[in-house]
Amino acid sequence: MATQRDDTPPRSTPAPSLKMTAREVKVRYGEKEALHGINIDIPENEVLSLIGPSGCGKSTFLRCLNRMNDSIENAVVTGTITLDGEDIYDRQLDVVQLRARVGMVFQKPNPFPKSIFDNVAYGPRIHGMTTRRDELEGIVQQSLESAGLWKEVKDRLAEPGTGLSGGQQQRLCIARAIAVNPEVILMDEPCSALDPIATAVIEELIDELRRNFTIVIVTHNMQQAARVSQKTAFFHLGDMVEHSPTEEIFTNPRDERTQGYITGRFG
Repeated sequence: MATQRDDTPPRSTPAPSLKMTAREVKVRYGEKEALHGINIDIPENEVLSLIGPSGCGKSTFLRCLNRMNDSIENAVVTGTITLDGEDIYDRQLDVVQLRARVGMVFQKPNPFPKSIFDNVAYGPRIHGMTTRRDELEGIVQQSLESAGLWKEVKDRLAEPGTGLSGGQQQRLCIARAIAVNPEVILMDEPCSALDPIATAVIEELIDELRRNFTIVIVTHNMQQAARVSQKTAFFHLGDMVEHSPTEEIFTNPRDERTQGYITGRFG
């Protein structure tokens, strides 16, 4: 008896939708070109790690994604970067609104010299998200819960944010960033000033946050990149050498420069 052939094509996993794209992005600081034409796609609800030696352009590229380079007097950015298909360097675009959609967490925790509550409430207040105290309290609580900090500070909301430990301060800064309900969170070496225990807490938090946010993280710690990200891009001397699924970058890099960096031959 002949076996009936199943011509049904195998189901493929749908590709994640793109949140941001960069095409031929170059950055000059005066006469020095710091980035030499970066092309990359950033999928929604994934973590992208940017790795590479110091001075290779990782943080410069990260700052392009919410126009932080605008504040540097001699910086010139060319090329195209889109957020949901919209050119973020369009002259008609409101940069304040862009930075609400693309939040930033810096290398060193930088809480405002305000109470824990006011640190988190600052963004919703200046963006006019609510004028009602009860709604603001809800935003603050939800943001602190999302940052894994609520249980530790719920009885201390009136105390200064600067009185928290380093790891707690960094989570407070994450809560402050997500309080305005961004779509993308940029993190520039967010664990470099933290001890291993605080670092582990932040890494676990990053994995939870990607359910609701797209995350781009700059890190010198290759083990951290391997733990937290789905995609990794290797930068070297202003070029993006390669960009692949994280496991592939670390187990089967395509470029000898990537191989040299991840095996410690330079860095």
